[in-house]
Amino acid sequence: MKVVAIVGSIRKDSYNLKLAQFIQKRYQEQFDLEILTIRELPFYDQDIEMDPPAAVKDFKNKVAGADAVLWVTPEYNATVPGVLVNAIDWLSRVEKVMNGKPSWIVGASMGNLGTVKAQLHLREILFAMGLSSPLLPGNEVYVGAVHEKINEAGELTHEPTVQFLDTVVDNFINWMKHQNR
Repeated sequence: MKVVAIVGSIRKDSYNLKLAQFIQKRYQEQFDLEILTIRELPFYDQDIEMDPPAAVKDFKNKVAGADAVLWVTPEYNATVPGVLVNAIDWLSRVEKVMNGKPSWIVGASMGNLGTVKAQLHLREILFAMGLSSPLLPGNEVYVGAVHEKINEAGELTHEPTVQFLDTVVDNFINWMKHQNR
């Protein structure tokens, strides 16, 4: 199964990028995960949506070619980061490559509540017309106090969180078997 991860942070040492990399490495036998970059995407612009820059075309093609999307979002000001919304705007236009594409969401922050508010907003966005992405139900992954759960090498070391993530990945794989794709 081919999954692309879209990380909503462009910071070099992003905890959410580290979380995506941990998932990529730990579950490499269950699925192929490619982490996409959104740093190079220009601001969404309707004037160029019919003939977007190469970075946008490549991004949309990778999402279109995947079986599912893993959204890895931080929480900025109690919502989804602007760079992630920009990426979503590109995905929702013209080809609408997210229509019917299964998604699941994880997120990490230094706060105790993880990314609860951002994930609630992201869920609403993914249900919008132009996206219509079915979401893995009932498996919210909010990694709070992430700075205490990831070591210097970027590995998630908090065993209860790792065990929970193992369960969510199993649920995701089983859920994907039942998606009409």
